[in-house]
Amino acid sequence: MKVTAGRRAQNGGYRPEMTQLSLPQEQCLALRAQAHALEPVVLLGAAGLSEAALKEIDRALKAHGLIKVRAGKTGREDLAFLFQTVADRLGAARIQAIGHTLVLYRPIPKDAKPAASPRPAKRALPPGAAVSGNGRRGSRTGACRRAPRRSPRLPRSCR
Repeated sequence: MKVTAGRRAQNGGYRPEMTQLSLPQEQCLALRAQAHALEPVVLLGAAGLSEAALKEIDRALKAHGLIKVRAGKTGREDLAFLFQTVADRLGAARIQAIGHTLVLYRPIPKDAKPAASPRPAKRALPPGAAVSGNGRRGSRTGACRRAPRRSPRLPRSCR
């Protein structure tokens, strides 16, 4: 990722000015194919591109690397400007823009922590507790199994 000379942020700190990431065409085509199955992660509403929206896009890029962003009701010129602005400010590569959906890519940093699992961890069994044959806690061996479905009975004329 290229980083140009920085500028002072409004709060007095130093913030590097990032430029858009450029990728070879083969990698762009491969990323385009991967992005086909993705759903938009960030939705931009009437407020447009706010600082909160940029932070959310940055967080999604850190977590996923390849994301889709859905821009609400914006014109073509505004959409192209929005796409360019996001890519420049976050140091991401513009992969594709179809309709109001933008595809962005930025490599996941190596020092990034893995995302927390959405499910809580299973509690450990108390000492001496038995696990039944099907692996479920507290259930009898065949109690949770469903009976096989039987086909509906056909009338005698159809047999």
